[in-house]
Amino acid sequence: MPRESKKARVDRAREVYALLHGEYPDAHCELDFGDPFQLAVSTILSAQTTDERVNMVTPELFHRYPNAKSLASSSQNDVENIIRSTGFFRNKAKNIIGFARGVEAEHHGEVPSTMAELSALPGVGRKTANVILGNAFGVDEGVVVDTHVKRLSTLLDFTKEKMPEKIELDLISIFPSDCWTMLSHLLIWHGRRVCNARKPRCEACAVSHLCPSSRV
Repeated sequence: MPRESKKARVDRAREVYALLHGEYPDAHCELDFGDPFQLAVSTILSAQTTDERVNMVTPELFHRYPNAKSLASSSQNDVENIIRSTGFFRNKAKNIIGFARGVEAEHHGEVPSTMAELSALPGVGRKTANVILGNAFGVDEGVVVDTHVKRLSTLLDFTKEKMPEKIELDLISIFPSDCWTMLSHLLIWHGRRVCNARKPRCEACAVSHLCPSSRV
């Protein structure tokens, strides 16, 4: 097949976005949260587990520790027991307590709303910061690159990169900035509902005709 020009890729990307948005107009972050603090903690806990699993443990966690001040002074052992089922619970407990202490000490208990400030906090990398900024503050700083976004971006030939940071750069180069937060939601929802990793349902895919990896 001939090499796709940058303009053709941009045009195809925007058509994919429009079609997926039509399929999932209500796509959103599936973590349950009530404020930026809860979203940040939930996102840290979501590493290498499902949103559903995180949503099972956070009601008790936030009942006991509703804000940064309370979590910052919590018992590591108590937090571990609450979040145990999310996996890697010792490291996650350390990260969310460290995050809470950083927010309390450096930001007067309020989760900051800039990439630089968020990324400086324990347990927060660029992916987590993008989740917080886009979903708690409505700031399209970048694209959240999780396993679904990485996989679908490769299948759709929007990137040939392997590292999340480089995949994000490729995506932000072909999608308008006001689409970045929603783009990740759309790809995640599509990955969970249609483009399954083990058995993709290409015959039911709204963008199969635009996907170089389509089996139909």
